[in-house]
Amino acid sequence: MSTPAPRDPVREFDLTPPDNARLANLCGPLDENLRLVEERMGVSINRRGATFIVSGQRAHAAEDLLRELFESTATEELTPERVHLALRDSRDMPGALPVDEPGDGATVRVARGTLRPRGRHQREYINSIRSQDLSFGIGPAGTGKTYLAVACAVEALQTEKIRRIVLTRPAVEAGERLGFLPGDLTQKVDPYLRPIYDALYEMLGFDRVSRFIERNVIEVAPLAFMRGRSLNDSFIILDEAQNTTPEQMKMFLTRIGFGSRAVVTGDVTQTDLPAGKMSGLKHVINILRQTSGVSFTFFDAADVVRHPLVQRIVQAYESHAPDEKT
Repeated sequence: MSTPAPRDPVREFDLTPPDNARLANLCGPLDENLRLVEERMGVSINRRGATFIVSGQRAHAAEDLLRELFESTATEELTPERVHLALRDSRDMPGALPVDEPGDGATVRVARGTLRPRGRHQREYINSIRSQDLSFGIGPAGTGKTYLAVACAVEALQTEKIRRIVLTRPAVEAGERLGFLPGDLTQKVDPYLRPIYDALYEMLGFDRVSRFIERNVIEVAPLAFMRGRSLNDSFIILDEAQNTTPEQMKMFLTRIGFGSRAVVTGDVTQTDLPAGKMSGLKHVINILRQTSGVSFTFFDAADVVRHPLVQRIVQAYESHAPDEKT
């Protein structure tokens, strides 16, 4: 006699106080928010007024999420982006922080608010940046590598742990011929550093960032201009490091001076170097992985905090590519 297959858990609950406007906010147009929860958590959701029936292996986690989102409808308009981030933070999702390991200790405080890690890898990354002189954040787009590095730099500047922020990246065209770029040095490099500028403006405000750049508190320079310098009491961020050569990477890493901290970010799967050129980021992993004072945080598709489609795209590419961490 065969053993019957176990049935999926089923949760039935009411969301109170019953409020049609808040319920509509929770469900979204044509129930798109509920469909997003169903898709991402692998559950089925049925609703009759304020009564919800959720079935599936993650039914309990889905109930907790719906209750949390319903609470937020009292003060905010739910969007698919907001639901996506709530799903990303759900304890039952891949890469999330375990229940007994809250991320509060890794929060980053900047002038315009407080940032907290979304998942284990972001928490590990923030803690590494704070505790190590040299940190690497390696992984696909949308995982927060650059944004969190900028946040930690701003926090260190505000708490006077460093005196300036230095932003750099290799000026490699992403497979396109951009031609001659007019303007001074900063204007020439600006297009390549736009994501970092956007993060700075969000955390400090446009006027304050502009003043810091004028006073050289925030310095922007192409990687080639780092040669021969020794950067003391600085927070240095090398972005898009997959486009460095091994020689450029070594040159950059030997610029770190006393009282400084460096963060290197990049995605070894998106190199824009000429064919046959070794990526300095991929090269350095094997060289420094066991070096004291150096940390590596590897992000994956589960850490993507952008549109859910970005996560699926990254997962599709990962399934067709060899392991890039070695």
